[in-house]
Amino acid sequence: MDFFRRAWLSLKAKKGRTTLLILVFSAILIFVLAGLTIRSSANQSIEAAKKSTGATVSLSINRDALMKARTNESSSDSTSTTETPTMPTISLATAEKIAALDGVKSYNYATSTTALAVSNITAIVTEDSSDATTSSSESAENSGGPQGEMGGGSQMMEMNSGDFQITGTNSTETSSDFTDGTSKITSGRGITSEDKDTNNVVISEDLAEDNSLSVGDKFTISDTDSTASIEVTIVGIYSTSAQVDDMMMRNATMNPVNEIYGYLTLANTIKGSDDTDTISAATYNLEDPNELDSFVEKANKLIDTDQLQLQTNDEMYQQMLKPLNNVASFATNIVWLVSIAGIIILSLIVIMIIRERRYEIGVLLSLGEGKFKVIMQFFSELVVVMVVAVGIAAVSGNFVGNIVGQQLLDQQTTAQTESSTTADNSQQGPGGQGGGFGQQIGQGLGINQTSAQTQAIDELDVKLSPKEIGFLGLIALAISIVATLLASLGILRMQPKDILSV
Repeated sequence: MDFFRRAWLSLKAKKGRTTLLILVFSAILIFVLAGLTIRSSANQSIEAAKKSTGATVSLSINRDALMKARTNESSSDSTSTTETPTMPTISLATAEKIAALDGVKSYNYATSTTALAVSNITAIVTEDSSDATTSSSESAENSGGPQGEMGGGSQMMEMNSGDFQITGTNSTETSSDFTDGTSKITSGRGITSEDKDTNNVVISEDLAEDNSLSVGDKFTISDTDSTASIEVTIVGIYSTSAQVDDMMMRNATMNPVNEIYGYLTLANTIKGSDDTDTISAATYNLEDPNELDSFVEKANKLIDTDQLQLQTNDEMYQQMLKPLNNVASFATNIVWLVSIAGIIILSLIVIMIIRERRYEIGVLLSLGEGKFKVIMQFFSELVVVMVVAVGIAAVSGNFVGNIVGQQLLDQQTTAQTESSTTADNSQQGPGGQGGGFGQQIGQGLGINQTSAQTQAIDELDVKLSPKEIGFLGLIALAISIVATLLASLGILRMQPKDILSV
């Protein structure tokens, strides 16, 4: 084991060369460790994101299947007169069976209708939109019933009549406008399961201020036929940051500030539904996006797929993870590239050192020292340098990792945000963002995801752990072995006489 002593003496004697090796090896290992810690932190954030975002599954009416069945029926007997098929409904019991499946983190049931102001409240409209609202109400009265009874494509017309958009929900806490931050309770409380079979409502701050209303006050509304009036009680007031365009301002029910939240039973009562235990759509948020396919498979067994359908949406999950996945992938590439570059650089340095020490190598070989021991001397020198370099990297690698990792994440997040904004604008069209039942259903079906939902991960906390230090040591040892072997190929081929004669 005399080569250990010779290696130590050589390092002490050549302090400049030793310092150079330490600096080069430290620089290599610092970037390797930065890549390791960035990848580890990104993977940890990905696991945390899985639990925080989950995935969305929406239950809705299978309109495609209904249209296909109607088309087939018409083509098979075009001469016969057939009745228009009844539009199916989603029973609350079916929705609750799906909600009882394993893996559901939260769920929301929704239904919607419109209502007219009767007393103690007036809808917020612009001066040039009052005539449009009045004529809409008059049209509903002249037609002898709500426009929604016309069937087919008249649902959008129904939303253009009346003064208020009534959104029925089992909980405002799980409604999309409240979960994505568009709306927020500022006074009182939201709608909960305790409000079932009550006339409790939540209204917007603008609507409350415009009508001098507060929590505990009451006002009266009616269906668009004015056949039944209902006195409701305000239990909460919310603020909304939903964007409003000119079209929304010209139509009271499209204006987010005129949206009134109540329990499902209240909306169905105003709607005049024969079956009060029905909903328009249900949205289920899963705990683990990886269980999305399994959940849908189980849920499909609980519904009639000819009438209802389940649509999945993990867009928010994928959008949140895309910057992190890119950072983790880039960090892995850093580890590989720097490791390969380190092997090449150290090999070249060791080769230069060996050339300078050819006389020393020749003397050792001529004195009977084995080639293996000579190579082990160089390897021992490199191992001592490696140990010092690992210590330096351990001290500074975490600092470098945080800087590099955050810059990478910021770049990826900025690119992803710009991409998401462009996609949102193209999906929203000229109308921009707005609140209301239509947006809730759209998000539930995966039609749209708000930017607030994709801003959850904007910081990467890079922390050094013993696992990364141990892995760094293995990489450093591998670099040392490969570099020494590559640099020693010339020694293995030459004889002492040849070395000393050069």
